[in-house]
Amino acid sequence: MLDATATAPAHSRSMVEIRTVASSRDLKLFIEIPKLIQGGDPHWIAPLPFERREVLTRGKNPYFEHAEAALFLAFRNGVPVGRISAQVDQLHRQRHPGHAGQFGFIEAVDDGQVFKSLFDAAEMWLRARDSRIAQGPFSFSINEETGLLIDGFDTSPRVMMGHNPPYYAGHIEALGYRKAKDVIAYDYDARLAMPRSMELLLDKVRRSGDLTVRPLSKKRLFQDLDVIIDIFNDAWRDNWGFVPMTPAEIRNMGNQLKFLVKEGYIAIAEYRGNPAAMAVSLPDVNGWLKGLDGRLLPFGWTKLATRALKAPEAVRMPLMGVRKEYQSSAVGSALALAVIDAVRRYHTERGTYRAELSWILEDNVAMRRMIELLGGKPYKTYRIYERNL
Repeated sequence: MLDATATAPAHSRSMVEIRTVASSRDLKLFIEIPKLIQGGDPHWIAPLPFERREVLTRGKNPYFEHAEAALFLAFRNGVPVGRISAQVDQLHRQRHPGHAGQFGFIEAVDDGQVFKSLFDAAEMWLRARDSRIAQGPFSFSINEETGLLIDGFDTSPRVMMGHNPPYYAGHIEALGYRKAKDVIAYDYDARLAMPRSMELLLDKVRRSGDLTVRPLSKKRLFQDLDVIIDIFNDAWRDNWGFVPMTPAEIRNMGNQLKFLVKEGYIAIAEYRGNPAAMAVSLPDVNGWLKGLDGRLLPFGWTKLATRALKAPEAVRMPLMGVRKEYQSSAVGSALALAVIDAVRRYHTERGTYRAELSWILEDNVAMRRMIELLGGKPYKTYRIYERNL
């Protein structure tokens, strides 16, 4: 059990020691630190340690096939007080000029000296790898947990979304980091009726016979995943910070989805016989984990299994995309509505009415307008920071 307070005394001037994670014991401590910092926050959800270990371990997370990373721990008087990662993703560098490196997994007590020591270590590591810009937080990638929570602290995060105390932003900005981009999470009540104008547009395309929508097929799981990621990589390719998913990452996703979702959680739309749009929803696993404190023994497994048998209280839609050739057209709008509506109908028929649609780039005006017309309400904002090195 860790023993430290979340706020260091203002008069404390003892040195902050930074240590690189170099052993299994260090990694265990790296995974435990969020509980030290956020354990008293009723909205924070303790992750499962074995899942975090897989994300952080080379050979387990396919991210490391195209990236390298270092993990750092901060100590004061021998007590752990923070952590951070530094990483360089070659796929990101291939697509985006500027030689950016990233930071992530930031957690620290409310002490500017601790934040400065952690970021100094991460930036030194990034500079040694020819990084000219530091961006983050990404834990590890823009396709995983993205951004620092700056608004919406009064609710728990959905699956694969972050949570942090409000003071993080002030300490990071004091180090010279500035906003690069905000991303928005929308809360959506799936019982809301679709606006009449949207219904008419969708009905018109359906009546043409050109549009068909089907759920994911688990018998053809990996073939369908190839279709979904092909649409994703095409639809998102011009988005800020986009990094394509690799075949290994698709396989890893498939192995997770086999156990997490039923076929109706995912919808694929075809237009004139060609796959053209998709939407992926996930059960809000964080809702199942609430109250387990990250422990599955001795009774956590039973509680988790019991909760997972029921329809989740909420879902998150992390992926939705329409091929580029249809975007900015009535057909594209109908395709987006069709896959969203198919997933919505599946969940509401099973008693799940709450969804998070996230994340959406702040300047993705067309998508934000569609979500807001459907009744979605922006309720969390995550900020991606950057600093010239």
